[in-house]
Amino acid sequence: MTESNMIETIQNKWQKVYWFSRMLINADKYVPIAKQPKLLITISSNIRLMLSQYTKNESINIHKQVLQNIIEERYKNSDTQRGRVKNLIYDLDKEIQTIDDLSVFLLTCENILIPLNQAIKNIPNDDREFTLHIAKSYLDVKGEDGLADIIMLWDDLGVKGCITAERTEIVRAFATLRVLLSNDKCFNDEDKDIILTAFTQEFERRSAQKRKKRAGGSLENVTDFILGYFSIKRSEKPEHFQTDIELDNWIKTKDNWLIGISCKRTLRERWKQVSSAESEILSKFKIKHIYHILTYDEDLSDEKITMLGSHRHIFYLPDNSRRLEIAKSHIGMKDYVRPISQLIKDLKNQL
Repeated sequence: MTESNMIETIQNKWQKVYWFSRMLINADKYVPIAKQPKLLITISSNIRLMLSQYTKNESINIHKQVLQNIIEERYKNSDTQRGRVKNLIYDLDKEIQTIDDLSVFLLTCENILIPLNQAIKNIPNDDREFTLHIAKSYLDVKGEDGLADIIMLWDDLGVKGCITAERTEIVRAFATLRVLLSNDKCFNDEDKDIILTAFTQEFERRSAQKRKKRAGGSLENVTDFILGYFSIKRSEKPEHFQTDIELDNWIKTKDNWLIGISCKRTLRERWKQVSSAESEILSKFKIKHIYHILTYDEDLSDEKITMLGSHRHIFYLPDNSRRLEIAKSHIGMKDYVRPISQLIKDLKNQL
């Protein structure tokens, strides 16, 4: 692409599609009206109606006043949002200077944000629907010996299932937008490229946020499922326990102490936060052990195992783990590592 072509692309009015998309979803600086399809429809339908009567640039202030009135009316009873409302109206006023700008804003609302909201809504919030029946069938056949496999399987199937759902939604929404643009002669190829990539970029950004939230709960779900499957009753978190440990479940032992259970892919940088739960703190809250179930353990160093193990943390690693083989034959680490297949047996011995 030549320098002059690059300048033309940058100056193309449809470049604002992406920036309007980002502005209308930004909850830090503005009220995120992009999350409210009914409000977007109200805005776009009112402005469309006005455009049928006033289509000259001289009328742009009327259109912007309509936009301002609708937004202010929606948030009139929200004192906490007042500053964000003003920010949004002020910045929209700067960005919408012509009828062309207004047409870009309308396309963003109608053909980017509203379909995008529906597409994101259709993506699962968790992966249970992709894993639950397969996991149960697996444990029905293999019992406790299948624990390590089922945890890995849950993670893998859940990720693949949700990503497949994402692909389905973006292909459907992308195709719909592409057909709409192709059927309108006012869009040239460059315009269509700019609009379609703006949609794709925003879709990926928002689906990635949902993916991140989903990942945090995926392995928490599998521990819930496993404990329920083996009829192991869960307990409440000890009151006022405020360390940085993220624990998914608690089990009360037969001597009225507690075992906390965490199922994560890795410890990574979290391990020093986890180490803040020293033996004295655990004893204060009658916590007997912390069980860590890890699916990927290559970053589980000797230092992590020995430091945390000395504070009553136990690591459950995949049965075929190289780290497990090394640690269980090491005099300083062998008491702190166990195969995942042993988890239920250990828990039942504590009940």
